[in-house]
Amino acid sequence: MNELDVLRVFSGPDGHHGNALGVVRDGRAYPDEASRQALAAELGFSETVFVDDPERGIVDIYTPGLRLPFAGHPLVGTAWLLDLEVLNPPAGEVWARHDGEFTWITARAEWAPPRRLQRYASAAEVDALPAPPPGEGWLYAWAWEDEAAGRVRARAFPRRDDGITEDEATGAAALLLTAELGRALNITQGRGSQILTAPGPDDDTIEIGGRVRFAPHAPQR
Repeated sequence: MNELDVLRVFSGPDGHHGNALGVVRDGRAYPDEASRQALAAELGFSETVFVDDPERGIVDIYTPGLRLPFAGHPLVGTAWLLDLEVLNPPAGEVWARHDGEFTWITARAEWAPPRRLQRYASAAEVDALPAPPPGEGWLYAWAWEDEAAGRVRARAFPRRDDGITEDEATGAAALLLTAELGRALNITQGRGSQILTAPGPDDDTIEIGGRVRFAPHAPQR
């Protein structure tokens, strides 16, 4: 039986919510792209990670329908689970650090897949949005809750035809929004997930942080 950990990444202050993530600790059990894509589709999480070399942090990331060179919540979750300081997804080297209850990664905005960042006038407008149908343009809807404090309300709609209607917590979109606004953010996304961001140590990097928990009643394989 292959070891599969199921996590909730970017949990809220009460430990609830967060985005589901599957982590296959021994990627050799799924040696090719077809078998990995099939498992990711079967699990149905926003992303599933296959760990190919834990010592060097080499990982492979899949949604139910495609392979990704970079994604935020899978890297935060895997760094927490395996206590890693460096991860190596296809996009490049990602540094991680652990600070109390938060796990942080440092990444480049250029690694994030394209997202349409659409600002709304109020958090209430974002809350009231219906999920759009599948189509072109991954939508990240956001509004200020408290601009002076950097508090943002957000929801994310992949608009892919893969069963993921709304993404509960997405690090890549938070990365892009932080790059666009040029400041640290405290983002409440989905039903109550929390993502923290800050400009990174280099001009072209950004830090993304959040809490990670084991998901209750995780499936076994």
